[in-house]
Amino acid sequence: MPDPIALADITGLVLAGGQGSRMGGVDKGLQPFRGQPLALHALQRLAPQVGALLLSANRSRDAYEALAAPFHAPVLADGLAGYAGPLAGFLAGLAHCATPWLLTVPCDSPRLPADLARRLADAAVREGADIAIACAPDSATPGAPLRAQPVFCLLRASLRASLAHYTHEGGRKIGAWTAQHRCARVPFDRPGDDPHAFGNANTPAELQALESLG
Repeated sequence: MPDPIALADITGLVLAGGQGSRMGGVDKGLQPFRGQPLALHALQRLAPQVGALLLSANRSRDAYEALAAPFHAPVLADGLAGYAGPLAGFLAGLAHCATPWLLTVPCDSPRLPADLARRLADAAVREGADIAIACAPDSATPGAPLRAQPVFCLLRASLRASLAHYTHEGGRKIGAWTAQHRCARVPFDRPGDDPHAFGNANTPAELQALESLG
C-alpha cells in the first residue's frame, strides 16, 4: 500500500464564484448563517484539514479578502469568462496550488464533514485514483441512496493540463471531465456521519432549513 497522503500536501479551495441565481442574484457566500457568512463557515471547517487554503470569488472581492485574510488564503477570480461554473474555480485553484493535491468544497455547505480530506485522501490512495469524490445519501432518511457530490472533490494538481484542455474545448460538466480519469467515489454514510453534512443553501428556503437544524 502506498504511503498515505499527508494533509499538509492538500490545498483546500472554497468555491464562491457563482452567480447565486437561485438565491436571487446575491453573493451566496456572503449570506449570513448563524451570524457569520456562509463562506466563513466553509473556511473554518476546511482549515484544520489541509495545509493551505484558497478562495474562489468573482465579485465582492474586498469582502472575501477580509474573510480569507485570517486564513492566509488568496482570493482568486475565474480565468474563464461568464460565470463558467465550478470547473472554472477548479482551474483557477489548480493554477495557484502549490501542493500535490487540491480539495474543493462549495461555499454554501456550512456543515461539511470535519474528516472530509482524510477520507477522500485515504480512498484515493487505496484505489490508486487521481480524483476522489464524496457520495452522500439523497436525504436524511435511513437507507436513502447515495448520490455523488462532485464539488466535494480531491484531485491531483497534475491534472491542471487535462482540465485546461477540457474547458478550452468548451467542457463545463464536472462528471464528464472526471470520467476521463481514475476516480474514487467515497461514501459518507457511516453510523454517526451527519446526514446533513452535504446540505447546501442554493435558495433562501434551503438556507433557512439548514439554520433550523440542531
